[in-house]
Amino acid sequence: MEQNSESKSVLCTLLDKNDLSKYVFFTQKRSSGDLSIGFTNGEDVWKTCLSEENLSQLFKKFSLKSTEDYTFKLKCACKAGRAFVKLQEDSAVLHLGAEPTDLSLSLSKLTDSEGKTEVKDLLFKMADSLQQLESQGSTSSFNPVNSPQKRSTEFEPRKQHKGPVVAVRKRLPGDSLINPGTKRKKPATGVAFDDE
Repeated sequence: MEQNSESKSVLCTLLDKNDLSKYVFFTQKRSSGDLSIGFTNGEDVWKTCLSEENLSQLFKKFSLKSTEDYTFKLKCACKAGRAFVKLQEDSAVLHLGAEPTDLSLSLSKLTDSEGKTEVKDLLFKMADSLQQLESQGSTSSFNPVNSPQKRSTEFEPRKQHKGPVVAVRKRLPGDSLINPGTKRKKPATGVAFDDE
């Protein structure tokens, strides 16, 4: 989910490719031109701030033109599953690829009170962005009855099952269930004697 406001922040889910733990990844461009980058697992928060000088060095290194290009690169790495995190006691390193030339960021762990404030701010940003999307009409509340995903399967071909295909022959009246291909024997009627 991306939010475009005056502060130009990015919010998305970061799934660690090594241990599959989930984090909320966020960036926020400050009015001073600095860029805050961080992630949280809901309990702890790790964050760093890149100055304009640091950003311009990264732009040159990765051939980027703007902060938006850089945040887009970060977001794509998180969404594509290339990112992973190495947690340490009071810091973390966010790697956005397996190669040594790929981007890696060192982030400091925030204190409990700073972390709570950051998580609270993130929560309100997410709520605001959802409200903004709803007011723009781009998302409507989910209704399973009118959902476009629920389609009628009445006229679709049947799904093929995997495994050996066995031809099933229709049983005709009179065919034996135990020995198909032979007719059932009719019960003996016996001989009718006239007593007259």
